[in-house]
Amino acid sequence: MSHKDLGKVTGLFISKKDSSQRISKCSLSLDKLGIKDDKYHNTNIQRSVLITSLSSYDLVKKNNIIMPFGSLGENLLIDYNPYHLASGTKLQIGTVILEISQNCTMCDHLSKIDIKLPTLLKNDRGIFAKVIQEGEIRIEDNLYLVSE
Repeated sequence: MSHKDLGKVTGLFISKKDSSQRISKCSLSLDKLGIKDDKYHNTNIQRSVLITSLSSYDLVKKNNIIMPFGSLGENLLIDYNPYHLASGTKLQIGTVILEISQNCTMCDHLSKIDIKLPTLLKNDRGIFAKVIQEGEIRIEDNLYLVSE
């Protein structure tokens, strides 16, 4: 297996069952059912991990919308734009291997932040991935494209 270095993890977030707030973390522990301690763990393995690029927040900022990281519902915030990657593409981050499963669709809650967000981020909100290899992801971990 060869690896191509793409970028780094700049933020990690989870949601708790009893809160609407996103919680920033230094590391995430993942198993085949998703992110441990996240309220969506074991709900839909095809949508276990939401990956968002800093470029999404740059696009939002250019349109004079200010919002903190984590607002797009992401679990992983990275400094690489992965939105062109096809379903089935594998990424290694830390000791975890993820497989891109689908593009993220817009959620109604984004229009509560700003009415322009759903249109603005139609193709730039994020991508979903499922866990292929369990492990740990930390802030500043490198992101690698895995080719077999």
